[in-house]
Amino acid sequence: MKINNIYNKVAAAGLGALSMLILPACTDSFLDKEPDERTNIGSVDNIISMLTTCYPDANYGWVCEITSDNIMDQNSVHLPAPLNSKQTPTHFNLSSYGKQDDEMFRFEAVKSSSSEDTPANIWNEYYSSINSVNEVLSAIDNLLANGTELNEKLRAARGEALLIRAYSHFILVNVFSQAYKDSIASLQDVGVPYVTRVITDFGTTFSRGSVTSTYQQIRADLEQGLKDISDINYKMPKWHFNTEAAHAFAARFYLFTREYDKVVEHANAVLGTDNEQLLTRMFDFSPLDDCVYMSDFANAWQSPYIPSNIMLIDTGSIIFRHARSHRFAQGGLVARSIYYHPSPIWRWYANPAAYMMGLFGTGNESWAPGWIGEQFQYSDKVAGIGWAHTVRREFTFAELLLERAEARAMTNRLDSASLDLCTYQKSLMNFSMSNRVTFESNGNSKSLTDDVIQSWFSRAIPTGSTPNYNCFDNWDFTKHVSSSFVVPADAVPYMNCVNYFRRFETNFTGKRFFDLKRWGIEWTHEYGPDNIKYTMTWNDPRRALEVPQDALAVGMQPSRPLTVDSISTSTSATFQSIFGNN
Repeated sequence: MKINNIYNKVAAAGLGALSMLILPACTDSFLDKEPDERTNIGSVDNIISMLTTCYPDANYGWVCEITSDNIMDQNSVHLPAPLNSKQTPTHFNLSSYGKQDDEMFRFEAVKSSSSEDTPANIWNEYYSSINSVNEVLSAIDNLLANGTELNEKLRAARGEALLIRAYSHFILVNVFSQAYKDSIASLQDVGVPYVTRVITDFGTTFSRGSVTSTYQQIRADLEQGLKDISDINYKMPKWHFNTEAAHAFAARFYLFTREYDKVVEHANAVLGTDNEQLLTRMFDFSPLDDCVYMSDFANAWQSPYIPSNIMLIDTGSIIFRHARSHRFAQGGLVARSIYYHPSPIWRWYANPAAYMMGLFGTGNESWAPGWIGEQFQYSDKVAGIGWAHTVRREFTFAELLLERAEARAMTNRLDSASLDLCTYQKSLMNFSMSNRVTFESNGNSKSLTDDVIQSWFSRAIPTGSTPNYNCFDNWDFTKHVSSSFVVPADAVPYMNCVNYFRRFETNFTGKRFFDLKRWGIEWTHEYGPDNIKYTMTWNDPRRALEVPQDALAVGMQPSRPLTVDSISTSTSATFQSIFGNN
């Protein structure tokens, strides 16, 4: 599988985010250089070529996972994950991968590192992506102003650029701001700077606006991008915002704004309305039978040739290394909640799909799935040195199907929601014939039915019974997000099932953190052998990750006004809005 060289992309990225949003002028020699040749792009083909360098290189997966309920401290006292193990409380004495992981797990602002897989890396690289896109959009405007025809290729390039800009801001606002509540309530929550022009004047100051204003601008770029996008420019469109990816992004955006009819509309544009036919585009586990090493599983999951992947993004990330053999990992009750538990749809101790997906573990139960496995690009094979990549499966058929199921459940289309959920679960048994014999004989795997949804997923089973993880008796907590966010009683089993499947499907992608925020769910981390508790309440300012310390130092408005160190009022007051000056 061909993997783009992300380090060449970094070199071609022009003015980086450090110059845009963090550092004053002349603090780095990089800022003294000519950005690159893209100010002289000059042709449609060059514009299309430049777009390949515009995708963000950062991976928000680890930062969001360690902040969510998907990661535990293995040095805290806990029970082992598998129920067939002796349930004796234990704890380990493992080191952290880095101090930044301790900070994130304790819900603190990260001050110790700005390397890959940190909030600063996300902030810097996503804004670098945005600035690169703005250079491309500026070049398109120049071509059109000089008489170039807006032909299909140029229109598609403009659509792709707008979609990259919209999605980059979408990730930034969901990492560094509170969840979208509604258009009125979210006026009170700080958003992220929405940058729509090339930044060359380093003294420019920025307002973060509100979550409402950020979402309004994302919507504008998304909807124009949808009108322009086509697949004409690429032989391998899955490395780009293609037509299907544009609709998948639209479905996700409207799910977060709770415009459910639009979710279904855009999901249908990709999934169709025939669920039996849809199964042919879901992930096929049978090729994983031949996988042995982590890299084998990574290649299988991350390939642009498999039908279930809609869009891939190549990132500079070592998330797999953070997730295994270190203090903060997936084990104990966390792993049990996701895949190590009995259920009415399988009789084994773990979800059968977990056995097939390449679930790598260690003696201390540091579990990680093969879909976040590293790709490695050598700069010198003899010396064994190079750079690690992790390819993100940013949009997939499986996740889009669960998004449509949620939208249908929330609009009382329960039969349709049930069909989507049953189709998803059926896809998890898309095994080779030999594994079908192993998992389906003697009822080891059973198909999900609407009766099971309405019974097993109807409530949280009390302590002492077989736990029903990821399920709630009601979803009243959503009212903390918005007074208009009401999950009807009839929809509770279906939303429990959505939550149950989404936690498995999005594991280690970072999207669990987004779900916890947008649904208003609270969670607790237990830290160290004394099990010190850090609880994330529904209205906790720490649900927005703090922006980099360098950005705060030069006056960027903090994400967490009640939790960060005091910042000079005079510096913050000098910030001017860039909105309307683009």
